[in-house]
Amino acid sequence: MIDILPLSGWLQIGIYFLVLFLCVKPLGAFMANVYEGRRNFMTPIMGWLERGVYLLCGIKADQEMSWRTYALHLIVFSVVSFFGLYALLRLQTLLPLNPAQMGAVSDHLAFNTAVSFITNTNWQSYGGESTMSYLSQMLGLTVQNFLSAAVGMAVLIAVIRGFTRKNAQTIGNFWVDMTRSVLYILLPLAILLAVALSSQGVVQSFKPYVSAELLEPTSNDKGESITTQTLAVGPAASQIAIKQLGTNGGGFFNVNSAHPFENPTPLANFLQLLAILLIPASLCYTFGKMVGNTRQGWAVLIAMTVIFVPLTIFGVAQEQAGNPLYTQLNIDQIASSTQSGGNMEGKEVRYGIANSVLWAAATTAASNGSVNSMHGSYTPLGGLVPMLLMQFGEVIYGGVGSGLYGMLIFVILTVFIAGLMVGRTPEYLGKKIQAFEIKMASIAILAPPLFVLAGTAIAVLTDAGKAGLLNTGAQGFSEVLYAFTSAGNNNGSAFAGLTANSPFYNTALGICMLFGRYWVLLPALAIAGSLAAKNTVPPSAGTLPTTNPLFIAFLVGVVIMVGVLTYVPALALGPIAEHFAMIK
Repeated sequence: MIDILPLSGWLQIGIYFLVLFLCVKPLGAFMANVYEGRRNFMTPIMGWLERGVYLLCGIKADQEMSWRTYALHLIVFSVVSFFGLYALLRLQTLLPLNPAQMGAVSDHLAFNTAVSFITNTNWQSYGGESTMSYLSQMLGLTVQNFLSAAVGMAVLIAVIRGFTRKNAQTIGNFWVDMTRSVLYILLPLAILLAVALSSQGVVQSFKPYVSAELLEPTSNDKGESITTQTLAVGPAASQIAIKQLGTNGGGFFNVNSAHPFENPTPLANFLQLLAILLIPASLCYTFGKMVGNTRQGWAVLIAMTVIFVPLTIFGVAQEQAGNPLYTQLNIDQIASSTQSGGNMEGKEVRYGIANSVLWAAATTAASNGSVNSMHGSYTPLGGLVPMLLMQFGEVIYGGVGSGLYGMLIFVILTVFIAGLMVGRTPEYLGKKIQAFEIKMASIAILAPPLFVLAGTAIAVLTDAGKAGLLNTGAQGFSEVLYAFTSAGNNNGSAFAGLTANSPFYNTALGICMLFGRYWVLLPALAIAGSLAAKNTVPPSAGTLPTTNPLFIAFLVGVVIMVGVLTYVPALALGPIAEHFAMIK
């Protein structure tokens, strides 16, 4: 019998969406002004710094690029970022700002981590407080949180220009788009959020780790008395702010946003949750503004929300219903004035069911990957929700920039299918959708599932893959499927239970992250270049409307059908099989 979520839980979820959607228009309009080079209220503050960056780096801001040149500069930038971060992690024991005397990161873990952070995945096979020095956290990981997010935003703007330009051979300047993303959007918002989080108790310090006396001494498995505990501190607030705003997700501490030093209060939890979806949702309005039809942006945002909200409610219902196996053990799972009720395993008492499931849904929908509860402890169908949100291709809000250009690829596919149904050449925003765009869209949509499913199959069939499993059967399969789903779709969250810090998983997941990022990103740029070179077709009586409820429903159906049909066999072996085993 389902125990109903308390009214306070529904109110918290409702207030969250209200505040989020109130922010969409003003932030979206501001970002459109930034990318179109218009003067805005940040220009007096950041304009001189922008010009200084161009001068220092030798960037010719007025020199635009073809899509191939744009892609080449992006790839070169990513390669340099990878080797710089890899070297920093391997040499951290020789570098300053290492008060805990952290050793050099192993070669396979450094490879995985460097790939993870340059691809905006932030998958972590390590515990931050036991592996990374302060310098590695700041100069390596935090810097990449800004830059990898800016890459995704730059590619989105290039794709939007593909729709707005006609008979053009260029789609903008990669370095200009990157610089503006960091200086005008990510950096100011991150500073504001970091200050707000610090006021709530999130640590921001260069002091060494603190040793504290235990109020209740205990003993270890050898019978030795333990009277003190080492408390990890460090410059956390500055990294946490951009990890959420940039949909990065890499935690300063091992348990991520479930750690009291990283997420100490309900207000801190709310602000971080808001930051996760803030830019991805607002970019939908930016898209509409830049193409000259804000209804197009609202239509895409509505389609995303139509998928997200029911799945979130379903996840809440599954967790609030509790685990029938716990009922047999006389564990109280009934909501009351003193507890949330439901399945509280792996969840923080201070957040309860509502905030835990909402975070799990938001972080996997938005390609963020941070967690405030352990997804592997969810009920089977509750854990299916975050897994499925990733398997849709990270287009339900998605990463900053990457989510929306991924959804626009689905829009192109939807328009093409609709055109086939009525026997008319498909058009979107005045541009004909032809064979080249569909080929690129097909690569972008099919590449991540290919590596997710292939990686999962290899892992469960090899000794190296099976060695990392904590559980067997359906739960063990879900651990592996979740890990490769997270890596292949550049999310970064973990199901827990899987020991991923091994040469096999660090290498395999790193490869999935690379292909999951660039086999979507590069086709998106190719589509942008192709569309920009075309003339605009004036609308006619036969033009398919792309802002009405029918098209929104069609788009939602295409996203769901592609995701579900691709992954149903794998899901049947994992969470679905485990659910039936639980209720039998």
